[in-house]
Amino acid sequence: MFNKNVFGVDLGSSAVKIYSMKKNRMIIEHNMIAIRNGSQVIAVGNDAFEMYEKNPPEISVDRPIVNGKIADVDEVEMLLSLLLRKTDRSVGRKPQIYFSAPVNMSEIEKRAYYAISHTGNLGNPKVFLADRPICDAISLGIDIAKSRGSMILDIGAQSTEVSVLQNDQVIVSDPLPVGGQQLNESICNEVRREENLLIGRRTARRLKAVLASFEQSGIGEARKVTGIDTVSGLPREAVITSELVNRAVDAELRKGAEEIRIFLERTPPQVTRCITEEGIYLTGGTSRIPGIDRYLAHHIGCRINRSDDYEFSTVKGLEQIVQNKELKKWVYVMKDKP
Repeated sequence: MFNKNVFGVDLGSSAVKIYSMKKNRMIIEHNMIAIRNGSQVIAVGNDAFEMYEKNPPEISVDRPIVNGKIADVDEVEMLLSLLLRKTDRSVGRKPQIYFSAPVNMSEIEKRAYYAISHTGNLGNPKVFLADRPICDAISLGIDIAKSRGSMILDIGAQSTEVSVLQNDQVIVSDPLPVGGQQLNESICNEVRREENLLIGRRTARRLKAVLASFEQSGIGEARKVTGIDTVSGLPREAVITSELVNRAVDAELRKGAEEIRIFLERTPPQVTRCITEEGIYLTGGTSRIPGIDRYLAHHIGCRINRSDDYEFSTVKGLEQIVQNKELKKWVYVMKDKP
């Protein structure tokens, strides 16, 4: 029986994922906080997202986590505090919180994880950090200690994190400016260009979710949307096809695939050889697009192994870490890393 509340937290750009060991449950909520008049928090997570792009002027709805990094310590603390209590009503005194974190953080960015945990009402928790690619690797079943060269592509909301593991460590982890939000923007631009219609990013996100596909079975579908006519300035409906959405998605993903291919070419030959033999691992919320693994394999020239966990990959790695003492060797605290 567990006598401590232990949580695994993945602060993503689009969503916050939290695992509670005591409750053995996991939640996912939008990275959103709604604040009235700059001080009163009225909603967080999914409730705040429902207000996004519909909020009145006195209410701001923002993402306090940008590109997987903490942008506003106070807002993230409030968001995390409320979401932890949604995961487990009793957070308890001195809980343990394991955060997944980017690899190449500055000292200030590292301290932000401690600041958000100690500035509010979280009960003075013990804070641990684990490199995000390590969490992904554990979830993907990669034997980190024996890896001679493994590449992970984590396509998130605002960027794609390209990481290479070798000899018991992450030897490189770089972000590429291609993610779900860039795909949404590309869909907005394509709809404006083809249909003379302005749509919001929420609408583009829904179109991506239901129409984007690199499978033959996804071709020929369509959805009706409402937007603002660019000529008249009045609301108007239009039918958006899967072909239009796929064109927009392809334009962005092709850029990312080309950068990954160049990245591979610059990787030491012995490491590239191992990556090619093993295949590139693919995870992240955007990897849900049907056929994206074959699409990337074609443009990169390397087999793609897609995770079935998608955006839950990192937090599921944290789940294994908090449950397995042997995996805690991948965890560090501030004094462990200068």
